[in-house]
Amino acid sequence: MPTRTRTPARRRWRKIFSTAVVLIAVGAAGMAIYLNRQEPADSPKSAVADPTGTVLPDLGQARTDLDRLTVAWNRNWESYERNAFGPGWSGRGGEPELSDGCTAREDVMKRDLTEIRLADSNSCMVLGGTLIDPYTGERLPYNRFKASDIEIDHVVALGDAWRSGASEWNQEQREKFANDTGNLLAVQKQANQDKGSKTPDQWKPRHEYWCDYARRWVAVKVRWGLTVQPTEKSALAEMLDTCTAPVSR
Repeated sequence: MPTRTRTPARRRWRKIFSTAVVLIAVGAAGMAIYLNRQEPADSPKSAVADPTGTVLPDLGQARTDLDRLTVAWNRNWESYERNAFGPGWSGRGGEPELSDGCTAREDVMKRDLTEIRLADSNSCMVLGGTLIDPYTGERLPYNRFKASDIEIDHVVALGDAWRSGASEWNQEQREKFANDTGNLLAVQKQANQDKGSKTPDQWKPRHEYWCDYARRWVAVKVRWGLTVQPTEKSALAEMLDTCTAPVSR
């Protein structure tokens, strides 16, 4: 069988193809570096969220605050919709910014993760870090460009807030609640999904976190004037009994 010879035209097309492959590879590498250093283009922002998060009380104040809460059964549960609290953190933009120019999600990631790595050109963007999940105690790595087992949880869930008073708020107040960093925690994805919108009588984190969890729950409900159900209040009192000393964080 005769050997096929390479014509000048064939050699020229091979050279063009090889050059194109190299250019594509270089372009992909350049795009990765760009994404690693840049925030997506600005998107329209909704109303600025409350610049201060709920402050956790010490044990004595938490007990006093729990006694102050209005006890009532939940209401208006059937009319809850997530968008009543403004945009979530879909990554498509539109999230309100706090006073530091970052979104609530970004601030919580910076606060709750350790060994964090920020983008050079955007101090709001967490590129990597480690989370010790408060709900399970599990150690979780985070990389912005890979699938993550970390989610941001509303401790007092939006659905529970709606049922305990937020259904009567205006849109601005609900959006501020949704971005209250004192009511937000970076947690393990599965634990967040298991918790859903359950109250402390229906779901609890690991026993070692009961004290902080109850203090945070009570502080949020007091600040925002939300009610508690009888069984919810009893569960919170039980959880506060695990606190060994007045603490704050």
